[in-house]
Amino acid sequence: MKAIIQGICALLLLAGLAGSADAHPLRLSLSEIEYSSEQKSLTISLRLFLMDVREALLFDPDNAELAFCKPTESANAEPMLMEYLDEFFYVKANGRKLDLQIVGKRLHGEGINEALGVTFELSQQVPLASLEIKNAVFTDLFFDQSNIVYVHIDGESHSLMLNKETPVHTLEF
Repeated sequence: MKAIIQGICALLLLAGLAGSADAHPLRLSLSEIEYSSEQKSLTISLRLFLMDVREALLFDPDNAELAFCKPTESANAEPMLMEYLDEFFYVKANGRKLDLQIVGKRLHGEGINEALGVTFELSQQVPLASLEIKNAVFTDLFFDQSNIVYVHIDGESHSLMLNKETPVHTLEF
């Protein structure tokens, strides 16, 4: 429940700070990683401004041809997104890079504040000894990009801020 409230607060912060200019001034993404040893599961969710996704994939923040989460979504949308994420985002559990496959996508907000939510779910049979996270999304495009990462391990929470200077962080348990 705490993770959901933090996620909602962060999204409201993202939407509120973005304002009403033609391009959102906030260079930020949000990711949450939740591990349950009881359920032996790891859930990863990303929230990315849709304009930034379009800029990264199509070099045009206003180009809607990929149509994420719409009935007309391009067959190339998800593969293009995963190709980008494979370069700029990963999670390693106990030193092993996880094979991320999208299990859900959703749009949040509207206009310049619209964000693409992407969810990954994995089985994690071995208890976590370490978690390495790389989140350098959009740091190739924006020098001031920051990526907030919330990590929840069996109810214990950690907050990280990753950016161009510090794209990777490791937690040990």
